[in-house]
Amino acid sequence: MKRREILKTRQGMRAVDGAGVHLVRVLSHDSVKDFDPFLMLDSFDSKNPEDYIKGFPWHPHRGIETVTYLIEGRIDHEDSLGNAGSIHSGCSQWMTAASGILHQEMPIASERVLGFQLWLNMSSDRKMSMPHYFDLTPDNIVKADKPFGSVRILSGTYDGITGAKPTPSIFDISLNAGSSETFETVSGDNVFVFLIEGDGTVNGTPIAEKSAVLFSEGDFIELGATADRPLRVILFSGKPFNEPIAWGGPIVMNTREELEHAFDELRAGTFIKHEPPEKPL
Repeated sequence: MKRREILKTRQGMRAVDGAGVHLVRVLSHDSVKDFDPFLMLDSFDSKNPEDYIKGFPWHPHRGIETVTYLIEGRIDHEDSLGNAGSIHSGCSQWMTAASGILHQEMPIASERVLGFQLWLNMSSDRKMSMPHYFDLTPDNIVKADKPFGSVRILSGTYDGITGAKPTPSIFDISLNAGSSETFETVSGDNVFVFLIEGDGTVNGTPIAEKSAVLFSEGDFIELGATADRPLRVILFSGKPFNEPIAWGGPIVMNTREELEHAFDELRAGTFIKHEPPEKPL
């Protein structure tokens, strides 16, 4: 068994997006090659509603999947397919934008908002497929209790338990103060962890909260909490596509021509390729 070594550490930077949402941006345009297939990672962590209630009004997406996971808080959403609902504490929503969708996400004032949104790239043969949603609630997110803490399995397989989706792997790992553990990883996957709450150690190296750590190829990694505080870490693991990326705002395609065509369609009103399903009378 070979330990994956640390290749890169990225400290999240404070940013403002949407209509004025204060967040921590961890992955973005300058990290896509190293973190393929993971495009963007934004972390939300605030007890002040003024940081986020302006939300993300109507905007388009094409060529990606977005994974929103709330440890605490609530986000209301609706889209051009006629979907509407709320993401609550302990829930996750996977939106496959694919050929195109218009939607809005509006966080609701809460005691605390803690979570993340991940943008996942889509392979070239799936980018123009039909959009859809996949929701996870605490009832279908399997939690494995362990001596070191717990692992919530959003997707992928941990200790013989498979989550609601087989790939990519996304684990919400909680480590008790002073505890440490090794975690096996999938061969050939790009693997990184994000310390969403608390400082800790990765392969024995001290890492600050709101940092992402990318690993080399190998079979396992080591995570540890400090002696005085628990640690919460999100582990991401996925096969890289190794395809060219043309990224413009909320749209990610493979070529500049495809990107410009998408924006031409937005201007022409022909962006949406799939109409909302008819509602029963």
